[in-house]
Amino acid sequence: MGGRNIKEYTLEALMSQISMVFQNVYLFADTIENNIKFGSPNATHEDVVRAAKEAACDDFIESLPDGYNTIIGEGGASLSGGEKQRISIARAILKDSPVIILDEATANVDPENEDRLQKAIAKLTENKTIIMIAHRLKTVRNADQILVVDDGKIVDRGSHEELVAKEGLYRRFILGREEAEKWKI
Repeated sequence: MGGRNIKEYTLEALMSQISMVFQNVYLFADTIENNIKFGSPNATHEDVVRAAKEAACDDFIESLPDGYNTIIGEGGASLSGGEKQRISIARAILKDSPVIILDEATANVDPENEDRLQKAIAKLTENKTIIMIAHRLKTVRNADQILVVDDGKIVDRGSHEELVAKEGLYRRFILGREEAEKWKI
């Protein structure tokens, strides 16, 4: 990272350079504002609102009884999957790390929130190094480099176009998806 082996970094220094958005978002029993500020405790309210707007969650936050001061239950149980994901993205936008890890960040999102979540992720990942763990083609199709993992080992790598052009697990996956899309019930 930054031309240095990551083993040369302390854990604290390394983690300060990384933001993560996971499939299963964990939120604390605290205010929405404090949940967004989790990685940036010195952020101002204005910074939090800016990040929330960029993550497309300001509208639903403002509709809550106490807005940004609304206390959410442990794990964010009172929020939908898409709302929790967008708060997690706001948290990462606010932290503004150069490296973003997205681990199945759109896997459990309801269809009506997926478009907003994709836009929020696009904003989050501008000019960043992205490590994306995903099974959905739509999520990885435009990556500069796709690593295909099978049984814990990297079995292929390349762009979408390169991987589709050669025989391998990725191409079989794509062909299987295309075949499945033709199915009718």
